[in-house]
Amino acid sequence: MKKIVLILFCGLLAACTFQTKHRGYVFPKDLETQIATVKTTNQLQDLIGSPQAKTVHGDEVWIYYGADENYHGPFPLTYDNKTVLLAWVKGGRITKTQVLHDQDLPDVEIDPDETAIPAAIELNAIEELFNNVGRFSPAGLGQ
Repeated sequence: MKKIVLILFCGLLAACTFQTKHRGYVFPKDLETQIATVKTTNQLQDLIGSPQAKTVHGDEVWIYYGADENYHGPFPLTYDNKTVLLAWVKGGRITKTQVLHDQDLPDVEIDPDETAIPAAIELNAIEELFNNVGRFSPAGLGQ
């Protein structure tokens, strides 16, 4: 009985551990100060690296994002230390930069519903298995 209680206690303790993973860029503590001296895209890439995204329409904006992802055992995932760096670029020169932190970013809730795909065919596991029979050629036949 003691062994069962010990195993359950260890399992409960392992499920309640706290873990933090960093996602995106790891920005320096004095990001605003360092960014103020950057004037070209080459300097920005040397300081931080390539951007995660660039805008397609309108002004060219380079976007950098970093956040800490916190795991608290069975509790929902949380994020903190969110930072977004926006750099407006024109011909290899940086015209404007903006740094956004947690309090500047809106909280966005993702809708749990799924969007229906038009003309989608819903198959269960057995139907999927039999639907694929004969679809693939044997290896080495080159067909």
